[in-house]
Amino acid sequence: MKEIDSSQWKRKEHFQFFHRMDYPQYNISFNIDITELLAEIKKKAFPFNITMIYLSTMSANQIEEFKYRIRDGKVVLHESVHPSFTDMEEGDEYFKIVTVDMKNTLRDFINTAKYKSKNQKEYFVFDELVGRDDFIYYTSIPWISFTQLSHTINLNKDDAVPRISWGRYFADGQKILLPFSVQVNHSFVDGIHIAKYKEKLEENMMKINDL
Repeated sequence: MKEIDSSQWKRKEHFQFFHRMDYPQYNISFNIDITELLAEIKKKAFPFNITMIYLSTMSANQIEEFKYRIRDGKVVLHESVHPSFTDMEEGDEYFKIVTVDMKNTLRDFINTAKYKSKNQKEYFVFDELVGRDDFIYYTSIPWISFTQLSHTINLNKDDAVPRISWGRYFADGQKILLPFSVQVNHSFVDGIHIAKYKEKLEENMMKINDL
């Protein structure tokens, strides 16, 4: 993590403009073509949700704007970010939040995430979150397809942790599409950066056999 020298920061004016807002958060929702990815996931017997979390976090780490945070009134840039995601045990209607650091390979991440989720009995483990903001928050809603999504959030303009979500995938002709939502703090992330993130995610989905 490094502190940003605002005097040399090209985004300084944009940051100041949006950081004045009472609510600088905004959300963009879109569909992602997962036809080929889903076929590979089924072939490898990988869990869909955990695979998507890995690919999504990997993509966020390739976009600098997704790694900016505000600490004690100062802008910092994390070297990498990690997923904190909702998960639900079979037969339970109450989710828990599971936090897992990124791993070098997809298989390692899947194994670690499955083990931690299975063995975490508490719904919320706040001790793991204290002093950290190097996260991406994930929520999956596999029961419904959506066209738009909003998140509960404290009205804290310094909150710059992205919220990424997806819903139930559906058939559209020969394609399988996944409803996908990205919520970010406009102080750091503009529409062009979400578009770049989407491109990276689509690229990484095509590389699943190399991960």
